[in-house]
Order: sequence, then C-alpha cells, then structure tokens
Amino acid sequence: MPKYRHLFFDLDNTLYDFEANSFLAMKNAFEKLGLLSRITSFDNYFRTYIKVNDALWAEYREKKISKDYLRGKRHQDALAEFNISPETGFTEIDDTYLEMMTHQTELFPHTLEILGALKKKGYYLHIITNGFKEVQHKKLAKTKLADYVNDVYISEEIKSPKPSREIFEHAIKSSNARKTESIMIGDSWESDIIGAKNFGIDQVFFRINDNPVEYGKHGAPTHTIYKLSELLEIF
Repeated sequence: MPKYRHLFFDLDNTLYDFEANSFLAMKNAFEKLGLLSRITSFDNYFRTYIKVNDALWAEYREKKISKDYLRGKRHQDALAEFNISPETGFTEIDDTYLEMMTHQTELFPHTLEILGALKKKGYYLHIITNGFKEVQHKKLAKTKLADYVNDVYISEEIKSPKPSREIFEHAIKSSNARKTESIMIGDSWESDIIGAKNFGIDQVFFRINDNPVEYGKHGAPTHTIYKLSELLEIF
C-alpha cells in the first residue's frame, strides 16, 4: 500500500451535497422569479433539469460549448419540456439560481469532522472541481470547507476541466506532490476516476448512488466507498 500524503477531493457530490443544495436553490430562484407556480411538479421538473444539465456539462467538458451557452441552454431546454416560455431571460434565471446556490451549505454527513481527522493525521487536502469559479469559492467559504483544504483547483481558472490530463498535472505540480503519494477522491467515474487513472494516480470512487458503472478497459478503481466516513478506514 503506497504511503499517501496528498488527498485530492472533488467538490460537488463528494463533499458538497450538490443535488440537495441545487434543488433548494432552484426552487427558491423559481419562486423569486414567479416560475414556481407554473410548474405542476417541481420534483419532476428538477429531475428533467438534472438530465439536461448533465448532458450539457458533458459537452462543456469536451469544450464543444461555452460556459455562457450552457448557462442559458440548460434552463431553456428544461423549461421547454414543460411548455413554459418565461418572460425572464434564461441567463437571468441562471444568475438568480447561482446566487441562491451560494447560500446553500449542505454537506455530506460528518464531512468537516472527517476532513479534520485527516488533517490531524498529517494529510494535505486539496480540491479539484469543474464548477464555475464565482460559485465554487463562495461555496467553500460558506460551508467552512475552505478552512480544511490547502489548495483549490477550479477548471474554469485553469482552463482545463476534468477528466483532462492538464488539470491533474497542474494540481499535482502546484501542490508540490508526487504521483505515488497522491490519490483522487470523487463521485464521477468519468471525470474523477478515469481522469485520475489516465494521469497515473490512485483513486477512491465514492458511490453515492446505485447507478451501474461499466469499468471496461479501465479496470476497477483503487478503492470504492459508499460513505465518506469510510475514508478513515483507508487513510
């Protein structure tokens, strides 16, 4: 077993409960904009939005679409599924949603205690995230996660999203870490685990749901966990 010193964490849906926070942020935004009353089932709408957003983010990671296009298009397409044509512009809808998002602070259970325990053991903690810079920095500050991590690497600032090799290389070099003493912890098979595998560092796959994953040619991850607290059994 290699001796790790540097633990690189994904943020959304690994430490920060993105779906729970996004649900509340969007509901609050839609209420503020007068859209909530036009949706018969917000639960159904949110599930549609997640599918639309995930597909657009896949294109964004591959640099096929721009940030501005993604921000407006995700609301346009999701609302169209419910035959809603809002008077408010789609970018303004996203502005309101992202502002509401910065006020949501739900983390996965015992996240801060776990990070505190890892720091006490002497590990250097870092974050590599694909989120938008203006939102991610505020999330980190308001949730107190910023108090526990040494460095934060945001794809928009580095101009290279996970799973690209560039963002992992930048993070490792900037942290003065070696590959053999570094490990990536995240919930996304493609962005976090395959990205780390292709770069040549070990991985912890955080299975937050029961969605099937085909390991295929990439093989199994170094470790798999189902609760964040299981990290304390590995490190």
